[in-house]
Amino acid sequence: MDYEKAFEQYIEATNSHDFNNVRKLLHEKAVYWFSNKTCTTLGEIQSYFENSWDVVQEEVYSARDVQWLTADETSATCIYTYHYQGYHKGEFVSGSGRATNIFTKVDGGEWKLIHEHLSSL
Repeated sequence: MDYEKAFEQYIEATNSHDFNNVRKLLHEKAVYWFSNKTCTTLGEIQSYFENSWDVVQEEVYSARDVQWLTADETSATCIYTYHYQGYHKGEFVSGSGRATNIFTKVDGGEWKLIHEHLSSL
């Protein structure tokens, strides 16, 4: 699997609303910077994801205008515009923001997400 496929699988895993699927694609030392919180452990990241899925029901997350800024044998960095839509307290909501993802290749040749930075527009 290459880094672009790992990114696609990450978006699919996010939309599964099952953190076990997301966890498979994360580096054990992943760090997330959200607009309102920094998560430095897999447990913190899991809690943030699961809370977000509870707040925005039936969320669909997508990435548009993906640009790969750097890529070599061991790391790849992309930026994109994220979009989400779903239901908050029964009302349809949607939004977007900016994202940066950094992938690293681990032993065994798998690409894992080691950093994500999201900020709302």
